[in-house]
Amino acid sequence: MTIVHPIARAWITTGGTGAQNYDEFADDAEITAIIEGNPHSALGIEMPHRAPESLGKSFLDALPDAVARLAEAKADGSYTPAEQVVVLYRITAPGEEPAYGLFATVDTDQISTRADEPGLVIRNEDVFIAKVRERVALADALGHLLSPVLLLQTGRGEELHEALAAATESAGAPAATDTDQAGRTHAIWLVGPGPEQDELTALAGGGELVVADGNHRSLAAQTGGLPRFLAVVTTPRSVAIQPYNRLVSELTTSGDELLDRLRASGAQITPIDGPVGVPAAGGTVHLRLPGRGYAVTLPHVGGGRLENLDHALVERLVLRDALGLDPGDKRITYVGGDYPASWLTGEVDAGRAELAILIAPVTVDDFVAVNLAREKMPRKSTWFTPKARGGLVVAELPR
Repeated sequence: MTIVHPIARAWITTGGTGAQNYDEFADDAEITAIIEGNPHSALGIEMPHRAPESLGKSFLDALPDAVARLAEAKADGSYTPAEQVVVLYRITAPGEEPAYGLFATVDTDQISTRADEPGLVIRNEDVFIAKVRERVALADALGHLLSPVLLLQTGRGEELHEALAAATESAGAPAATDTDQAGRTHAIWLVGPGPEQDELTALAGGGELVVADGNHRSLAAQTGGLPRFLAVVTTPRSVAIQPYNRLVSELTTSGDELLDRLRASGAQITPIDGPVGVPAAGGTVHLRLPGRGYAVTLPHVGGGRLENLDHALVERLVLRDALGLDPGDKRITYVGGDYPASWLTGEVDAGRAELAILIAPVTVDDFVAVNLAREKMPRKSTWFTPKARGGLVVAELPR
């Protein structure tokens, strides 16, 4: 019996509703600008308090606005209903291999977060509980899920990849397409009940599924008591891990004191001449302070592979110990790989931030090893690309 199922009642975009997920932005003003430029974007529903007409409201106070926007989108034909479907998903871009996935629902009780907890869905990363509460409140108010959890099929990934490629090749014209901010084309096709749907759900649920993106959304499904959550099951060949950096808007000490504290912890610090970029490999992180940059080799701490990942060392030695900041502090912005190093250093140089921390991407080997051990990755440490687009396939929740 597979843990991956058709969407009982889906709402499929007819165009114009696709959006980056709510947590892909380093600047809230970008969200408002996108919604203003495209009022049909699902961002206006996912982040209701950032929509132009709702600015000034809290997230919770703006929930009625989100409900109204979804109802309007369904009424004006931006979505069309479908029942008992899975949805083929292909992402293409010039010079890139196609990425494939399957929109479906997955059993929430299969989520496992530690070695002694049974389940085929591995959630691998610490979360910010305030964000989880927002997702729970949104799902409860809307009665729908707009953004999928991205799950990596580790057991039968190659078989699933070939099956999805063949299915999309023979499926004819897509039901809808959408172009993202990077120029990638996202295309979807509906597959109703029958042998093909059965084969695809069996392959998608044919091995352990790792949460590659959507840790907060998966925990929100558990916290909210949802029996199933909306997911895109994808394949190892379809994804890559990009850098996940940090930007600190306000330091609790001077830059020189920060460097002295890092040296006292055992860090080796070398000035960088020229532009400060993402390190070519793990083991060293790059810091950008106003007018200067440094390569910092942080000392390893007691423990194993997980405790000594660069993102874990930055959280412990730089943010907590040297700056006295909790990882959830509002002065810390977690900046994914869609933003180049030049953007982060530019924020420091322009005075909008006081420190940029650039960190090499987590390796696939480290990611897999941590997951197989049922340990948690450091917060915001894996930026998988390409991202599944929100607002293309909406799952209506049973009432």
